[in-house]
Amino acid sequence: MRDFLKIYLPITLLVIAGFLFTWQFVDPAPPRAVTIATGSKDGSYAQFAERYKASLARHGITLTVRHTAGAKENIDLLTDPKSGVEIAFVQGGVGDPFGAPELRSLASVFFEPLWILTRGFKEPPDNLILLKGKRIALGGAGSGTRVLAKALLTDNDIDDENSTFLSIGGKEAAAALAAGRIDAAFFVSAELSPGLLDQALKPGFHLMDFSRAEAYERRYKYLSKIDLPEGVLDLARDFPPKDMTLVAPTGALVARGDIHPALIDLFLEAAIDVHRNGNLTTPFGLFPSPKYVDFPLSSDAERYLERGPTFLRRVLPFWAAVLVERLIIMLVPLITLLIPLFKIAPPAYRWGIRRKIYRWYSELKQIEEDWKAQGPDGDLDTLLARVDDIQEQVGHVKIPLSYAEDLYHLRLHVVFVRQLVMGELTSSAKPPPVPDAVKEA
Repeated sequence: MRDFLKIYLPITLLVIAGFLFTWQFVDPAPPRAVTIATGSKDGSYAQFAERYKASLARHGITLTVRHTAGAKENIDLLTDPKSGVEIAFVQGGVGDPFGAPELRSLASVFFEPLWILTRGFKEPPDNLILLKGKRIALGGAGSGTRVLAKALLTDNDIDDENSTFLSIGGKEAAAALAAGRIDAAFFVSAELSPGLLDQALKPGFHLMDFSRAEAYERRYKYLSKIDLPEGVLDLARDFPPKDMTLVAPTGALVARGDIHPALIDLFLEAAIDVHRNGNLTTPFGLFPSPKYVDFPLSSDAERYLERGPTFLRRVLPFWAAVLVERLIIMLVPLITLLIPLFKIAPPAYRWGIRRKIYRWYSELKQIEEDWKAQGPDGDLDTLLARVDDIQEQVGHVKIPLSYAEDLYHLRLHVVFVRQLVMGELTSSAKPPPVPDAVKEA
């Protein structure tokens, strides 16, 4: 047992050391709680986040939904490591990849048409130029709506010197429009809310038709042209009353660069479930998409969008798959280490056992040489004492049963040398054959 431990204990300790070293390079397990930044509590971002929350809960992940002013604030939260926000919905055209190089897009997930509601126009307006000199609600501070509205109005030579801008959005902007305090309000949302739809149907209110939608699409790479067929929003009330065209940025999932790769898979799985079917402004199967993103696409997200979940995550529960994947990362270098070690171990073990046996042969050989050199008149008692000492020590040698044959061969050779020294054998007598194992050793 001692010989076994001499060989295999150091190997075991080396493997443990290799395990601990490899562990330093293995990603930690995914966190069980994640925070997503959305938008206003009654906005589409928040509604989608609640559906994501239910999807992640099935895998034991708690998603905390943080309501914000909108996309611009979401980016600020993502770039602040103290905010606790790991992922957010971000409106296309709001993010600056050079200003926040640490952020990564997971996918664009839906179109967010720009809905511009107006009142007080004799004819339904179809050009932003017609808003010059009007009172306009741009969207709340920190919202993506405000960023987009100011960009489009500026390009149409409309600013706060020739028009009146109000930093309000959502329900507040709708109420101001209904009360006649403003002439137009910008809303960016995946769908026109029932409240805004009802408002657009009232006499004197209009939904702006973008007659130059294609021009906006070419000038702004983050905008897409969206067709609204007659009656698509409300068949019973025939709204819109004619075919219309809107422009739309996309809503995208953007995450911190250090988000756990396994969470990326879960969020994209949820995105497929939530957004794949599309809606009245988005065709089936278009989203999630690697297109229409402001920030560089995460390599893990790109892999998922191209090939779907890994084999292990298709056949195993989420946490089991994560555990196996982490173990595989550790086992590859460990196996690389173990293969040569365990090839060396058996020969080394055999060498240690044989060494207990064959080391006595050099002493026996020396006794025989001394006997030949001294002749019959030599000090035979001393030679015999040396043989007796060897025989005594050999009698205490302990080896595994599988090597017992070699030990008994050694004992025969001890007896042979004794008989040779005592004169019971001639110098030409042949000793018992030496085991092959001892010869090899």
